Amino acid sequence: MPVGDPWDALRRLTPARIGQARSGDTVAVGEVLAFQLAHARARAAVWAPLREDKLGLGAEVLRVRSQADERGVFIRRPDLGRRLAPDSAAALVRGDHDVVFVIADGLSAIAAERQAPAVLAAARRLLAGWRIAPVVVAHNARVALGDEIGHRLGARCVVMMIGERPGLSIAESLSLYMTWGPRPGRVDSERNCISNIHSQGGLPAREAAAKLAWLLDGARALGASGIGLKEDMPGRGLLEG
Repeated sequence: MPVGDPWDALRRLTPARIGQARSGDTVAVGEVLAFQLAHARARAAVWAPLREDKLGLGAEVLRVRSQADERGVFIRRPDLGRRLAPDSAAALVRGDHDVVFVIADGLSAIAAERQAPAVLAAARRLLAGWRIAPVVVAHNARVALGDEIGHRLGARCVVMMIGERPGLSIAESLSLYMTWGPRPGRVDSERNCISNIHSQGGLPAREAAAKLAWLLDGARALGASGIGLKEDMPGRGLLEG
C-alpha cells in the first residue's frame, strides 16, 4: 500500500477487511486469496471433529453425544444437538455437584481444543470450595445440551464451554454459557454468556475465568442466572495475585 495510506490507522484497530488494495476496478488478487483462505478455515472449523487428545484432561472424563449422530445431521438439525443420545443420557449418574463443566464442539471444535483447557484450569483455581463434577466432553453439541447434562448429573450449575460459529476473521473463538438450576427447557434469557475468548485479540482465558467465577458466585447468592444476574463485574480483584 502507498505510504500515508489513510486506512492504516483503522487497520491496526480491527481485523475487519477495510480499505482493501485494488487492482483496476476490482479487489487485488492477494486480498481475494486471503478471503478464500479465511472462508476455507471457517468451513474446516465447522466440520472438524473434536479431538479429545488435544484437551489434556486426564482419565476422569465423561463422554457424551447428542442425538445428531454425525456432523452433517448436526449442522442440518440443531434440535437434535440439544438432546442427549439415549445411551449417553443413561450413562450420566446423579451426584452432589455444585458445578459441571462441559467442553463441547459446537460450531468450532478447534475453538474448544485451543481455548477450553486454559479457561478450565484458570476457573478451577478460582473455585476453591466448590464441588466440581468430572468434566464432560460433548460431541455434536448445541448450547442447550448442557442443561440436560447438568440436570442428569444433579449439578446446581452447568458451564457450557462451546465453540462459536466461525467468522471470516476468527475461526477459533470460544463462548461460556452458565446456567443455574440446569434442566431441559431452559431458555436463553436464563443463561449468562461470556464470548469472544481467543488468543488473537479476544478475551484472554484468565480474564474469562475470572468473569465466570464472579458470575458463579453471583448466581449462587441469587439462586438464579440470566437476566436477573447483573454482569457488571466491579474492578479486577479476581485477576490479582
